[in-house]
Formats: sequence, structure tokens, C-alpha cells
Amino acid sequence: MTPPQTDADAARARLADALVKTGSEDRGAFRDLYVLTQSKLFGICLRICGERQAAEDVLHEVYLIIWRRAGAWEPGRASPITWLATIARNRAIDWRRAQGVRRTDPLDGAPDIADDAPSAEQMLLSSESSHRLAICMQALDDRQRTAIRTAFFDGVTYADLAERANVPLGTMKSWVRRGLARLKECLDHG
Repeated sequence: MTPPQTDADAARARLADALVKTGSEDRGAFRDLYVLTQSKLFGICLRICGERQAAEDVLHEVYLIIWRRAGAWEPGRASPITWLATIARNRAIDWRRAQGVRRTDPLDGAPDIADDAPSAEQMLLSSESSHRLAICMQALDDRQRTAIRTAFFDGVTYADLAERANVPLGTMKSWVRRGLARLKECLDHG
């Protein structure tokens, strides 16, 4: 049996390969990319949109964007799943803004998972990586940790975060930017 980290590395490499080939308009690679990521990306869309049909529509748009922009992904700048999740998050936020819907429910922790079945996310992240992420998140100050969780897990915009915390938008962006920098440093050196 291979160690979990090796499995996670292999899954990450497989996803990176599929994304690079998708950038060259390889339809088979695009199908592989879809199979590897659709659960995670759908979960992101569903969490932000709040409606299953809307999340499905947004997910369709996300994959159209991925097909058109896959060639722009730079392996050294971001992991493939981070790049893909960012596209899904941004597109879902755009959909919410277009609906004129504002999220007002309080956030008291990690979001519910849309599907309890094993997902692409579970294939890509080993328990060791998840544990390391949790440790690094705990190392952040409360404001940064809350802002990052709320923005990235629940799709709340920086403007809404600033309003909730009663701080200027620039301050909120700084909290998130500094928190993400500390998180990256912790993960890279962990």
C-alpha cells in the first residue's frame, strides 16, 4: 500500500496533466478533468449559489471558461485545483451578484459538504495535508482566519465581509491578503 502523500501527489499530477492537455484542446483530457473535479467544483457553486439548479448552470459556465482558459494556467503559480476552484468561486459570486441576493446567515464554522460520497477533493488531499492546513489556519489571528474561511468557503465578497466586520474595504482586503500570505508560508514550510 502506498503512503497517502504519494497518492495525493499522484492525483495532483494527474489533474495537472489533464489541465495542461485541456489547454491544448484535448477533449479526452477535458473529460478526465471533469471527472476529477466536478464534485468539488459543484460543491463550491452550490454553497455560494444556494440553489441546486443555479449551481448546475454556473458549473456548466465554469467548465466552458476552463475549456477556453486552460492554456493560461501556469503550473508554478497555483495548484491545479486552486486555479479551478477560483474560477468556480468567482463565477458563482458573479451569479449571486447578478441575482441581487445577499447572504445574511451567520457562519459558525466549516460549511456543510454538498455530497458525503468520496469526491475528487478527497482524492487530491491527503489527511496529512488537511491536518497541516488546519494547523496553519489555527496559526492565523481570528480576524484573518474568519475572513478567509468566510470568503473562500462561503463565497462572501470582500465588500460584504468588510460590512459585517464594520471595517473599510481596504482593511478587509489587507487582512485576507496578509492571512493568505501567512497561510502559504506555513504550508510551504510545514
